[in-house]
Amino acid sequence: MSNNTDTIVAQATAIGRGSVGIIRVSGPNAKAIATKVTNKELKPRHATYLPFFTGDTTPLDYGLAIFFPNPHSFTGEDVVEFQGHGGPVVQQALQEFIVSTGLARYAQPGEFSHQAFVNGKLDLVQAEAIADLINASSLQAAKGAINSLQGEFSVKVHQIVDKLIRLRTYLEAGMDFPDEEIDILEDSFVQTELYSIQTQLEQIKASAQQGKILRDGISAVIVGQPNAGKSSLLNALSGEQSAIVTEIAGTTRDTLKEFIQIDGLPLHIIDTAGLRETADKVELIGIERAYQAMEKADVIIIVADSKDFTKELSLLPETIFEKDIPKILITNKIDQHQEQPWSNKQGNIYSLGLSAQTQAGLENLKEALKEIIGYNNTSEGTIIARQRHLQAIAQALEYFNNASFYLQQGVLPELIADDLRMAQNKLSEITGRFTADDLLTSIFSTFCIGK
Repeated sequence: MSNNTDTIVAQATAIGRGSVGIIRVSGPNAKAIATKVTNKELKPRHATYLPFFTGDTTPLDYGLAIFFPNPHSFTGEDVVEFQGHGGPVVQQALQEFIVSTGLARYAQPGEFSHQAFVNGKLDLVQAEAIADLINASSLQAAKGAINSLQGEFSVKVHQIVDKLIRLRTYLEAGMDFPDEEIDILEDSFVQTELYSIQTQLEQIKASAQQGKILRDGISAVIVGQPNAGKSSLLNALSGEQSAIVTEIAGTTRDTLKEFIQIDGLPLHIIDTAGLRETADKVELIGIERAYQAMEKADVIIIVADSKDFTKELSLLPETIFEKDIPKILITNKIDQHQEQPWSNKQGNIYSLGLSAQTQAGLENLKEALKEIIGYNNTSEGTIIARQRHLQAIAQALEYFNNASFYLQQGVLPELIADDLRMAQNKLSEITGRFTADDLLTSIFSTFCIGK
C-alpha cells in the first residue's frame, strides 16, 4: 500500500463541521512538520496549546499539538496530531500546507492502520476490529469489536497455532528419526492433540459465527400473496409506518427495506410485492425482485391469512428449497378469528400464529428469528468476525478432518503432516502472518481515510 519512508497526513475525525477536528501525521518527517506548523519544538507525549501556522505570521487556528515519537505510537512511527477547530476550511487548509512543504503526502484509506500492522503494533484481526468498531450498528457489536481489538480473537488463534506447531514438530521428528521407534499412527499423543485442537477450533468457529451476525446482521425477506399482511408485519416489526397498507391487492410493487435491532441482533427486513399471477408489467418487476431477494435471504418469512400454506409454498422458486434456507410460516390475522398466538417448530421450519395488526404473538416471531440464527444477546466472549475469518476456519477444520481420517486409516504420516501444515497456514491468514499483499490491500482499502 505505501512506502515505509513516506510521511502521510489525513484528517482523523469525520469530514464536516464539528467542534473539534484532528489532523494526523505519521512518518519520519512528522517532527519536522510539527515544527513548521507550530514554530516550536514539541515535548514528546505532552499536549501543548499553541497557534497553528501555514507559512505566514498569521495563525490559521489555535489548538493542541501532541508529538508521539516512534515506536511508542499507534503506527509505530513518529506521529503528530493537531487538534483544532473542526471547520472543514481550517482542516483542509492545514492539510494543504503540510503537503505543500514536500514533507508529506495525503494518506490512502486505512493507511495509518496498515502501517500499524506492518510495524507490528496490530495484527490483521485487530486492524479490522478498528473499522468494525467504527461501523458497529449495536452495543453488542461494539463490545465484540473491542474484544477483537484487545486481542481476544488473536490470542485464541495463536494458542491453536502454537499447539499445532508442537504437534507438527512431534510428527516431523518421528518421520525424520525412525530409529526412535515412535509409531506415529498408533501414538495416543497425536490422537489426543488432534482431537483437542479440533475441539478448540470448533469453539472459535461458533464464537466467530456469532460475531459475523453482529457485524453484518441477517436478512429476513417477507413474502406471500397480496393482502396477506406482509406490509403490516413490516410496520409492526419496525415500529414505523414504513410501508403503505391498504385493502387494495398489489399495493406493494417493489421491495422495501428496513433496518431494526432485536435485543442487539441487526436485522434487515425486506417487504416484497405480493406473489401472484398478473399481467401488470410493473407488478411483475416487483415480483421478480421478490424472487431475487429470496435467493439472498438468511431467513424467509412466509405470510398467509390461513393455516394452509400450499399456495404460498408453490409460488417459491425451487432453488429456495435446494438451499434449505430457514423458513417461518406465519398465519396472520388471528384476531379476526378470536385465536390466541401460537408457535411450533419442525426442523428448520417454524410455524406461528399472530396478528400484525394488534401485534399479538409478535414476540414469538422475534424469538424465532433469534433462535434460527443461533443468536444470544450476551457480548461476553463474543468476537467480531468477517467472512474471510469463517472461511479460513472452515478450511482449517477440513484439513484437520482429513488428518484425523488418515490417522484412523493408518495412512502415511507424511499426508497427515502435510494437512496440518495447510491448516496452520489457513489459521495464520486470519491474523496476517501469512497473507497475500493483494488481500491486505483489499482489506485496508475499505477503511475510512485517517484510520
